Amino acid sequence: MPDRTHLTFALTLHDAVAPDRARNACWSPYSVAAALGMTARAARGGTREELVALLGEDHADVIKNAVVGDDAEFAVANTLWAWDRLPIEDAFLAELAGWPGGKARSAPFAEDPEGARELINADVAETTRGLVPELLAAGAITSDTVATLVNALYLKCAWREEFPEHDTADRPFRGVSDVPTMRREGDLRYAHRDGWEAVALPARGGVEAVVLLPDGDLGGTEGVPAVLEALERERVELFLPRLDLTVNASLAEALRRVGVRAMFTRQADFGGLTPDPRLYVDDVVHEAVLRLDEQGFEGAAATAVVMRLTSFIPAEPARTVRVDRPYLLLVRHVDTGAVFFLAQVARP
Repeated sequence: MPDRTHLTFALTLHDAVAPDRARNACWSPYSVAAALGMTARAARGGTREELVALLGEDHADVIKNAVVGDDAEFAVANTLWAWDRLPIEDAFLAELAGWPGGKARSAPFAEDPEGARELINADVAETTRGLVPELLAAGAITSDTVATLVNALYLKCAWREEFPEHDTADRPFRGVSDVPTMRREGDLRYAHRDGWEAVALPARGGVEAVVLLPDGDLGGTEGVPAVLEALERERVELFLPRLDLTVNASLAEALRRVGVRAMFTRQADFGGLTPDPRLYVDDVVHEAVLRLDEQGFEGAAATAVVMRLTSFIPAEPARTVRVDRPYLLLVRHVDTGAVFFLAQVARP
C-alpha cells in the first residue's frame, strides 16, 4: 500500500517549491526525503521535530523499502562528507550504513574547499550516470563548510508497453506552439475526481508514471491523493508530450515556508551527528533531470544539505485523455508510493 504520509510530504513541499504554476518545475521527493531523513537522524530536539513533522515518523522506511526490480536501472547513494577534524558520533555512522548506498567520506573542506566541491560533484555524477555533473556550483562550499549530507539517485525504466513512434506528432499544448506528442491506447489505470484526471503508465522495475491533468488551470495539489486512490483499470487513449526537464534550485526558502526553520539557525541542534554544538545548515541544494519518450523514462536527482560551523577555522470505446495543457507528472514506486520524481509541466 503506497505511503500516504510520503505523498503528503511531496505535495506539501511541491506547493512551496513551485508556487508559480506557469513555470516548469522538477524535483525528486525521494532524494530530498533521503537527504532530509539523514539530517533528521543527525538532529536533536526542536531541530529534529520540525523535520519529522514534514517527513513523517516512518520516512526512513519508505526510502529503504523502495526497491526497484532488476528489469530497470536504479542507483542510489547516501553519503556523509565530513571534514577530518569534525568528530562524528559512531551511532550516526552505524545508522547511515543501513541506508541504501550509505557511506561516509572525508573531504578537505577547510584546506581546499574547491577540491571538496569537486569530490562531491564527481561522486554525484558517477551515481547519476553523468546527468547531474555539477550539483554544487562554484562558491557553494567554503572554508567554513565542515559537512555535507548528499543523496544521489538514478532511475531508468522502460514502459511495459511502448508508445508507437509512428503515432507521435506535433499537437497543440495550451500556452505554447505545437509540441511532439505521443499517443497510446490500451488498458490503463484511470480516475477522474476532485478536479483531476489521472492516468497511470506501468513501467518495469515496479515503477509507474502517473499523469495528473487538472480539469482547468493548474493550481494547488488538493485532490491529488483522492484521485490516486481512485485509479481503476479501463480502456484509455492517451496523448502525452515528450518531456526533457532539468532544474537546479536551492530549497532553503521553500523548506522554511513549510516549517523547517531551526536547522538554518545558530540554535540548530545536530547532537546526533557530532558533539560540536556550532553546526547549522547553510543551504539545501537540489537538481533533478527527467526525460520521457516513447520507450520509457530516465531520471536523475541529487540533494546536498550543506553544513557549516558558526565560527571556524478495445471491446468498448477508449477514454481519450489529451495532455494539452499544464499538468503534473509523478514517477513513483508502486508498492511503497515513494515518489522518485514530481514534475510540473507548463511548457513541454
